[in-house]
Amino acid sequence: ELVKVSFGTKSLDAILCVPESLNDVQTAVILTHGAGGDMNFKHLVSLAHALASDGFLCLRFTCKGLNLAYRVKAYNAVRDYLKTLERFTLKNIFFGGRSMGCRAAAALARQLSDESEDAVQGVICLSFPLHPPGKTHTHHQRSEDLKMLPGSVCVLFVSGTEDTMCNGDLFNEVLKDMKAEAEVFWLQGGSHGLTVKGRSEDSVMDEVNLKVLLWIKEKT
Repeated sequence: ELVKVSFGTKSLDAILCVPESLNDVQTAVILTHGAGGDMNFKHLVSLAHALASDGFLCLRFTCKGLNLAYRVKAYNAVRDYLKTLERFTLKNIFFGGRSMGCRAAAALARQLSDESEDAVQGVICLSFPLHPPGKTHTHHQRSEDLKMLPGSVCVLFVSGTEDTMCNGDLFNEVLKDMKAEAEVFWLQGGSHGLTVKGRSEDSVMDEVNLKVLLWIKEKT
């Protein structure tokens, strides 16, 4: 169902994917897109449907701003909206996104966890953009929020081994510096868009979705 989330004087487009059985929905996942595209990016749609068919509520939204602070505010507005849905008694909320969207998710998780321990259970980072292609020196700034996440938050990274925006060695250094409990799923041969040469997009998405679902079940 298409919803409008009020955000300052504007509103954000969002889509709520609701499980068929509403009896016991306790976990919700918020998803957003990268610097390009919108909430109808194939992988997000595919993941949202997989989550809903497994009993999880999924709210995905579009925010076109390329300013990270603006994105984080938009993300927070969507979270506030989610908390107003009285038909669900949510115990767990996960923030997720792809590329720039997961930077915003991690930044908001860090801000909220400063205020309260159980604001967010975990963060799902699809293709975390550790640095622009070829500019590996910027990784310190981009990984700051990840390193500041408390131990009470868990993080799942899904990254392709061929991602030009995530140098594996630098990424492993970041993981060592994190207090949060982090797990990485390396997609063999995967690009920043999580596509793999010689494999169908559906088979890759199924593999990624399954990994995300199993991880969420483990953490709830």
